[in-house]
Amino acid sequence: MPELPEVETVRRGLVPAMENATIKQADINRPDLRWPFPERMAQRLTGATVKQLRRRSKYILADLSTGETLLIHLGMSGRMLVSGDPLGQFAHDHPAPEKHDHVVLHMGNGARITFNDPRRFGAMDLLDTASAPEHPLLASIGPEPLGNDFHEDYLIARLSGRKTPVKSALLDQKIVAGLGNIYVCEALYRAKIAPKRHVNNLSNTEISSLIPIIRTVLEDAISAGGSSLKDFRQTHGELGYFQHSFDVYGREGAPCHTDDCDGQITRITQSGRSTFYCAQCQR
Repeated sequence: MPELPEVETVRRGLVPAMENATIKQADINRPDLRWPFPERMAQRLTGATVKQLRRRSKYILADLSTGETLLIHLGMSGRMLVSGDPLGQFAHDHPAPEKHDHVVLHMGNGARITFNDPRRFGAMDLLDTASAPEHPLLASIGPEPLGNDFHEDYLIARLSGRKTPVKSALLDQKIVAGLGNIYVCEALYRAKIAPKRHVNNLSNTEISSLIPIIRTVLEDAISAGGSSLKDFRQTHGELGYFQHSFDVYGREGAPCHTDDCDGQITRITQSGRSTFYCAQCQR
């Protein structure tokens, strides 16, 4: 499932084609994805201007001139593809329709935004913009890791006294938004913290060290266009390439990248998910 860097990459790719542009026509080609689309979705989108494109955790939020916000979740295989952009940001003509093109937005500037999702685990909904932060999908999400509310004092307080493994804590969206399996593994490797350690055994210095490391990992991944393991594509259809820079994720049995470490990357299972780390230099 796309994590924060992939969703942010998609959001940035959509901005030139969607922000301040009007949805000339919305084609809704099925009644649902993960859950049913809202009533009269096509009519409510058609004629609306996209005032701003935001991201909250792993959701893209398009604030509309109608006072509603289009919420988008990519799910496991969802793609937002842009074609025909008159600003010259995208070199692709409009492609022929495909089987899994479930939502197509024809923008007034000539761009076309296609939501393609073979597995249909993605989602779209229309929320009242003013009350969107209180929506059940968004209300309990923790601070953005690239924002000012994610700081040393906050993380120390949130992890204080918890007996859960540090990896599980960082995957908890109520503690920090948008982190997933890939980037938690990579951040813990850079911090030299073993994923199995319980957070009540971490020093304040170790917890504090995670703040800049998490941010750097995410920023590196965004700069690389995210990670493409199976389905993820950027808005112009190309793969992200941060997967070529993984230190631990997916590298079971490979040598550790740390200088003077002769260890190998180990894979274990935590809460049903694969965890990759170097048992020799992550303590």
